[in-house]
Formats: sequence, C-alpha cells, structure tokens
Amino acid sequence: MRKALAFGAVTFLLGAGLMAGVTANPFGWPWLDRARQAVVGGDAAAEEAATGLWTCPMHPDVVREQPGTCPVCGMDLVPVPRDAPAAAPSGERTIKYWRAPMDPSYIRHEPGKSPMGMDLVPVYEDEADTAPGLVQIEPAFVQNIGVRSEPVTRTDIPYTLRTVGTVTYNDERVSWVTTKYEGWIEKVYVNYIGETVTKGQKLFEIYSPQLVTTQTEYLQALDYAATLADGRYPDVTARARSLVDAARQRLKYWDISDEQIADLERTRQPRRTLAVVSNVDGVVIQKMDQALEGMFVKVGMNLYKIVDRSTVWVEAEVFENQAPWLQLGQRARVELPYDRAKVFSGRVRYLYPFLSNKTRTLRVSLELANPHRELRADMYVNVTFDVPSARGVLAVPTEAVIHSGTRDLVVIDLAGGRFQVRDVELGLSGDGIVEVRRGLAEGDQVVVSAQFLIDSESNLREAIRKLSSDDPVTGSGATAPGVGR
Repeated sequence: MRKALAFGAVTFLLGAGLMAGVTANPFGWPWLDRARQAVVGGDAAAEEAATGLWTCPMHPDVVREQPGTCPVCGMDLVPVPRDAPAAAPSGERTIKYWRAPMDPSYIRHEPGKSPMGMDLVPVYEDEADTAPGLVQIEPAFVQNIGVRSEPVTRTDIPYTLRTVGTVTYNDERVSWVTTKYEGWIEKVYVNYIGETVTKGQKLFEIYSPQLVTTQTEYLQALDYAATLADGRYPDVTARARSLVDAARQRLKYWDISDEQIADLERTRQPRRTLAVVSNVDGVVIQKMDQALEGMFVKVGMNLYKIVDRSTVWVEAEVFENQAPWLQLGQRARVELPYDRAKVFSGRVRYLYPFLSNKTRTLRVSLELANPHRELRADMYVNVTFDVPSARGVLAVPTEAVIHSGTRDLVVIDLAGGRFQVRDVELGLSGDGIVEVRRGLAEGDQVVVSAQFLIDSESNLREAIRKLSSDDPVTGSGATAPGVGR
C-alpha cells in the first residue's frame, strides 16, 4: 500500500513539473512548444498559429516563423499582430520574386544570398502591384518610427521680413558750396568737418576783383539812372534802368544775396570782400582742404559739402527670393540695435533694378524722418518689413514638405498603415507654414514626421515596380541589372 502511494505521488509531481516546463518553455525549444500545444489543446494551437510569426520593426518584409534577429539590420524580431497583413503564413501569399534588402535592382526567382551576403527577402504579389506612390506599412513599424500627421487647413500666412540696414545721407539734401568767380579767401568762419551751419550763415569772406568791378558798375548804373529820372527823355531813362537791372542780375548770378545788394545800395561803397553764406541748414561733412584761409579759389571749386540731416536714407539688402514681397511705398520699421525702445517708421523709396553679383541680394532704399538727428550716417539698424500675407489659403507645416530638388512632395496618411506620396505646388511661406496651391484638399492628413522614411520606402517599391513592369524579374522584356534565375 505504501509503495502504491509513493509511486502515485512521484507520478503526480513528474506530471506537474512536465506541465510547468511545457507551459514556460524557458529555453525556447520548438519541440517543447509542440508538446505544450499537445497538452493545452486545440484552441491554444489555433491561437499560436494565428500569432506565431515574427517580423523586423525596421524591415517589415522580413517575416520568420520563429524569433530571432533581422538578417538586414540585426535587430530582434517582434511578434506580428494578429490582424496585420504580414501575419498570414507565407503559403497564403504568392511570392512574386526575391530581392536584395540593400539593392532593389538585384532580383531573383528563388531565395538565396545577395552580393553583400544578405538573405534575399520575398516580395509578394499584393506588394508588387501597389499603385505608384502608395505605401503599405505595418502598424507596428508606423508606431516605432513615430509617424505623426496633421490635417490640411485653411489659414492666413503672416510673413515678416527682417534684415540689417545702414544709415546714409539723403542725397536729395546734399549741397555743395562753390564760387562762380576767382578770388582769394581771406577770412574763414567755418573751418572744420562736422560743424553745424544754418541757412544764411557766413562761411568765409572772399576778395575777387571781378566782384569789386561789378559792384562799381552797379553803383554807376544807379547814379546814371537817378540823373535821368526826371523823365524828359523816356528812352534814355529806360535804357539807364536796364543797365541797373543787368548789373544787379549779374551780382545775383554770382550768388550775391539780396541783403548784400541792399547793403551796397545803402552805403554806396563797393566792398573789397564779400561773404559767402550757406544756402541750407545742415552739417559740414566735407571741405576742400584742412585750412581754407588764404587759398586762391578758381571757378567751380567745391569748397564745402553740407547735408541736411532732417531726413536720412537707410540702405538695406534682402535675398533674391524675398524681392517679390517688396514694393514702392511699403512701410518698414527701423530699430537701433542698442535701443529697441526707439522705433522709426519709414517707407520704401526705391528698389534697385539689379542684384549684387557676389551676395545675390537686392538693395532697398528707405527714407526716414530724423527730426532729432538721432540717426547718423553709417549706423547699423534693424529693419523689419510687414509684408502682405496670404489669406484663407490651404497650408501645411513646412516640416511636412520634402524638397527633392525638382519636386516638392508630401506624404498623405490614408489610415490603416497606408500612405501615399504626392506632388504638390507650393506658394507663399512664413511663420512655419507654407501655402499649397495644388495637390491637396482641405482635411487631408499629411505626415509631419518620419515622412522621409516613408518616401524612401515609396521610391524603393517604385524602382522595383519599374524593373518588373512586364516580367516579374526582367521588366519590359529586358534584362534588368542584377537579375538572374
């Protein structure tokens, strides 16, 4: 009796241990899985058959019936979800051909090795017949690469153009002081650069024999006209008045002011020297020599350069692709780099008709009021243009666009792991979004992250599709590169 009880206990313990070992399978033995299926029953076996495939997270075309590592990248294989398209056994999908994982042009009718030593991967009929630009990706792979989508919406695109400018003088308010006669400068009142002058202020006194002679002739004409003022000889009186007018006009042509002529008429004495005055308010920014006193002046010499700083110009540069945003009369804000609280308002007065050959930029000239003379020549300023924005247009984030050189692409999320690469025509851009003029509709879901991986997959499948357009291996009846049987 005791021997029977002991034998029963040992048998029970062995059976329980065997069941625990079959269920856990810590060593991953295939024969142990089969034993577990035999012990558990038909339902567990059916479930295992439905979920017993393994795939690579980065290469969904790699499918194995047992866990292991990916032959392409070496990553651990992950279980395929039960409802994934790749979860069906390979016998239920027709393999069209085999290709190298790293070279889509290397195609074979049978499995084998690629020239790089990698296992060829199968391409199924449903994958090979995919429409151009349409990509089917495993949901697990979509989640692993972090695909993120956003809807296409209608919005306004604000655009702010910022650049740096340089303050320059207003060329329309620059004046030269010169003489229309020869003479010697005897006394100088303004003799250094940067001195502020007002209109009518004396700059220097000059002795000119021509001026003395003309003054004398003017006084003689006045005396002669006064003698004939009784009117007994009207023709002679008119001729005398014409001589006075001619002498007076000659003085004015030589820039002798009305005040100086009136002083000459009052004193009736020709002056040896006459003062040359400034004809504008401004600052002396250039003079002919370090010391003007005692200099002999010839006709047409530029002695002073005076500029009125009540208004200034700002010369800025914008890039070639920003030029269409600007137009004459457009407003701009100008700020001092060291004092952002001071903001000046100006307008675009001129757009230069050419670009810089070296920098490929367009020069833009602004005109600003400078009542307090805070802006000085050659100062750097920050310039901001508030350009008109596109309103109510279809727009996508700029990171959603793939620029391939000759084409602009976006990836459309069709849901369920299906994506489509689509050509688009872009418009204005700004503030992180870009206008789409053609190729999308409002409400379309565009991929804004990992779209480069999807586009690469689309290009890979498109290359294979073209290689196998007529024949699964050769394509159009011609021998494709790397094709063999």
